[in-house]
Amino acid sequence: MDYTTLAVKRASVTNEESLLLLSLYEAFQALPDPRRAQGRRYELALILCLLVLAKLAGQKSLCGATEWLRHRKVTLAERFGLRRSSLPCQMTYCHVLAAIDAKRLDEILSAFFQRWEAQTRCGEEPSRLLTPEGHADHRHLAIDGKALRAASKQAHPIHQLSCYEVSTGRVLWHCDVREKHNEISDLKPLLTTETVKGRILSLDALHTQRAFCAQTKRLEGDYLLIAKDNQPTLKEDIADLFEDPTPDRRRWQEAETWDKGHGRLEHRQIVCSPDLNDWFAKEWQGIEQVFRIERTTRFLKTGESRHEVVYGLSSLSLQKAPASQILALIREHWAIENRLHWRRDVTLGEDACQTRTGLVPSRLAQLNSTVLSLMDRVGVRNVARQMRYFDASYDKALDLLLTGYCSVF
Repeated sequence: MDYTTLAVKRASVTNEESLLLLSLYEAFQALPDPRRAQGRRYELALILCLLVLAKLAGQKSLCGATEWLRHRKVTLAERFGLRRSSLPCQMTYCHVLAAIDAKRLDEILSAFFQRWEAQTRCGEEPSRLLTPEGHADHRHLAIDGKALRAASKQAHPIHQLSCYEVSTGRVLWHCDVREKHNEISDLKPLLTTETVKGRILSLDALHTQRAFCAQTKRLEGDYLLIAKDNQPTLKEDIADLFEDPTPDRRRWQEAETWDKGHGRLEHRQIVCSPDLNDWFAKEWQGIEQVFRIERTTRFLKTGESRHEVVYGLSSLSLQKAPASQILALIREHWAIENRLHWRRDVTLGEDACQTRTGLVPSRLAQLNSTVLSLMDRVGVRNVARQMRYFDASYDKALDLLLTGYCSVF
């Protein structure tokens, strides 16, 4: 069997322990291998690293990744210290992906990216992560679901929940919504003290539920939620407050932003009020303010305008989170759509991938998230351009996987 005798060396790195700390290949070594020892030719860490390498180079399908890797088998075998210049077939990747422990994989990857951040930001002083600035970078978590369209023709299409750390781009966990369940029921056991305590959780309107608010406050976290038609009474009560022509506005706060880009001019205005706290206190545990956001978008090319009004609530008080911060947090929540889900769908071709075997699409989605986290950690601004660069110079992508260092195009 082709277990590696890999010895990673790099002239620009003098601390061998630091080098291993930033090696994704070394991190994968901690993942238990569920396969029988008999007939096992390739180690688990090697198989996962090869798949991530192919994805870094722009391969969007499992078939394409297998062929891309085999065309480079001599060089890859040499870099990984394999005894023979042969690489796994497509079915080997499928069997391994279907068998691995997804929860343990998420834990390993989350810890890996946290170590990487600690190493690059703090060096020999990890206590610097305990400063208020360090806590702030990990405070905001965006949680959202995404359908894996490759599996849409299955009897039970895969719908995956992700927990995304907005400031760092780290995915804490993925969860496949079980058959005859939904996002609401499957999210509940995932909310633990370790995940929630001291953090702000933002979710879409589906999760604007009384039980979620109570659980979040019980775990010493905060929530930021949108009120839509699934909670009609809540939405109407908030709307009535802000549409009242003669309210007492002394405790209210307002903020606004203007943004121009992508052919659009966007104006966002928010009004926050604590006046409904007592009214909602029994049903919506921990509520500290409600808000109204008005968005006006003008398309510069056509001159057309789009207007939208959104209502919401939060357990953050106006003292802890004034109107300007609430507006910023709501906009930052969309990072999980724009920087994670959209890039997985479009840039990494997740929607177009035709792999449908069992849980394999879900595991490939986890590797796609890993690719994007790697790109964020090394400061890549244009993922598609960097993938083309890695395709032409895949030795640089190997450096990233084995040492944590690479050239950014």
